[in-house]
Amino acid sequence: MAVIQTGAKKLWGYRYVVLGMLWLLYIINYFDRISVLTFLPLIRKDLDLTHQEIGFAASIFFFAYAIAQVSAGYLADKIGSRRVMGIAIVVFTAVTFLTGMVRNYTQFLLIRLGLGLGEGHHFSPANRTIADWFPKNEKGRATAFFSTTWAFAPAIIPVVITYLAAALGGDWRTIFYLLALPGIVGIFLLYYFVSDKPEDMLKKGRLSQEEYDYIKAGLISDEGNVKKLGVGVILKDINLWLYALQLFFTLAVYWGSTSWISSFLYEQHGFNLKTMGMMSALPYAVAIVSTMLGGTLMDKFFHRTKPVAMISFLTAIPILMYMGQVPKGSTGTLILMLILSGFFVNMIWGVIYAYPQLRYPKEVVGSAVGLTNGIGQLGAFLSPLFAGYLVEKTASGISYDKVFLMFAACSALAAVVTYFLKEEPFVIKTDETQKGDTGISA
Repeated sequence: MAVIQTGAKKLWGYRYVVLGMLWLLYIINYFDRISVLTFLPLIRKDLDLTHQEIGFAASIFFFAYAIAQVSAGYLADKIGSRRVMGIAIVVFTAVTFLTGMVRNYTQFLLIRLGLGLGEGHHFSPANRTIADWFPKNEKGRATAFFSTTWAFAPAIIPVVITYLAAALGGDWRTIFYLLALPGIVGIFLLYYFVSDKPEDMLKKGRLSQEEYDYIKAGLISDEGNVKKLGVGVILKDINLWLYALQLFFTLAVYWGSTSWISSFLYEQHGFNLKTMGMMSALPYAVAIVSTMLGGTLMDKFFHRTKPVAMISFLTAIPILMYMGQVPKGSTGTLILMLILSGFFVNMIWGVIYAYPQLRYPKEVVGSAVGLTNGIGQLGAFLSPLFAGYLVEKTASGISYDKVFLMFAACSALAAVVTYFLKEEPFVIKTDETQKGDTGISA
């Protein structure tokens, strides 16, 4: 499949096949984790767990996931992205199958740890692959399209699996046995369609010389200095740590709300299993559009990440503040809040994960993404945990008001950090007196 370039016009090429496969494989990844979160109310009843215990179980996944990010990014840079993704898919597919066999709280915690370690080795290599396959002027849209996985998957998965579970008489365990099948297919797709670098597919004849030249001309690279100084040089960039903090608060909002949305609808608003599945999918259905919109705005209009990020964070604050206060029975208002929160909370993904691809050379992107996402995932770990302690039992039922106030506060803190984040490319220089652009600016 060739790319023909005429002026600014570029036709589709094999890089989009690679991107499509990365997208599909991450959908499979999300099927496993979202299924667990969707069935949390049923798992809590079946295993006789408290809200605090289920909150910890939801959070412990992200603790393992955060640890795995660091090793995943390093391994992607050292042994290749495809190999690391292959190992990840094998592990999380096996653990998903075992989830159906869980009989007590200890087993559930171990399964959550195993799933986090397996799935945690998937994300950074996928980002490294995008960095190797897409030129600078397409990174926002490419990353945004890949990021629609965490909008598309939560939009369809709750609906599919709750209907299946209802058809099976509420049997959530069988669902996890069935979810092992997509993982097996995914391993084949990965090794047939995806390669670490364009050079591999050029040799196989799947990538044209024209597309190869176009990709290589637009990559951000500093191979010589990276080899000379090592990946540790990026640790001197204060913006790396600011970006990690931005991710921390962003992921606290996303995974905190995603972890508890089904319980919020099931317990505070009293929806049945099928309705809960449909309602919990609403934020992510609109997120598919907003995620792509965010990446397009960055590539085509702003050419920066900060404007889109600020729109996302600041607009989400009042929406999240009101979400938990919607009265029971006000279904129309609740639907509106779910749609608005899904749109603005998820507008950020294409730009936030494009940031390290735009700032750092491709030779260290895997390590940069792994380290920062590892720190960021600690937000995903702590948020569901704290939320479990903020759920209140009142005279009128169960209230999640304080839970959503916490999510709003996290969005506000993300906006503050974003204000100080610098976006210009980080320059690696051999002269130790010239450390590159590492300052803070508004």
